[in-house]
Amino acid sequence: MQPTETLIRDYYAAFNRADWDGMCALLAPDVAHDINQGGRETGVDAFRAFLARMARCYREELRDITVMVDSTGTRAAAEFTVHGAYLADDQGLPAATGQTYLLPAGAFLAVRDGRIARVTMHYNLPDWLAQVTRR
Repeated sequence: MQPTETLIRDYYAAFNRADWDGMCALLAPDVAHDINQGGRETGVDAFRAFLARMARCYREELRDITVMVDSTGTRAAAEFTVHGAYLADDQGLPAATGQTYLLPAGAFLAVRDGRIARVTMHYNLPDWLAQVTRR
């Protein structure tokens, strides 16, 4: 397995263990995080704050993870299915009542010096909204 693929798989394994320190250890100090249909946040501290919000509002497990890496090892993509529960209200979103959801998602990643330098997330927000408001 190529080092970049191992790095990305380790990152998502840490996510599935809710090992936020483990995830952050794999990031470049100036990591760029492009939030799905949102803005860009920069730096590990901003990423930690994002993870804290996610841990408060959601419980998620990523399954069926596929990782693709370019020939240089500096670019990668990951596709997966998010199995989640919406636990607490998140700003600007519907009320949380423990709704569950199943959502295809993906990420584009850049790697520099053996660390993840950019994470760009993508999922279908209208699909997620429909799933958590259908009750």
